[in-house]
Amino acid sequence: MFELNPQQLGLEFGSGAVIGGIIGFAAKKVAKLVAVIVGLELALFKFLESRGILTVDWEQLTAGLVKASREAASGAPPSWLNTILSTLSISAGFTGGFLLGFRRG
Repeated sequence: MFELNPQQLGLEFGSGAVIGGIIGFAAKKVAKLVAVIVGLELALFKFLESRGILTVDWEQLTAGLVKASREAASGAPPSWLNTILSTLSISAGFTGGFLLGFRRG
């Protein structure tokens, strides 16, 4: 028989929220750093290309992005969905904490 322990659920939800908040805060900081690095890299590529030092195939770069977005929109349900549903109590707390930490970060 399935037994529901509210104390255990609260503990899992709370610990998931705290961990999610910390990771969300750190993720936003890392995302900002990665965005700056990618922007600088693209600007450097464009500068080197304008000087004739480097040749960048911009069409090939965008074709890879279009292919990835088509694969993501295939409509098949992901196999990891069952795993997420089975750990819903921790995931809900983690998601809430992650969003709060990402927003505050």
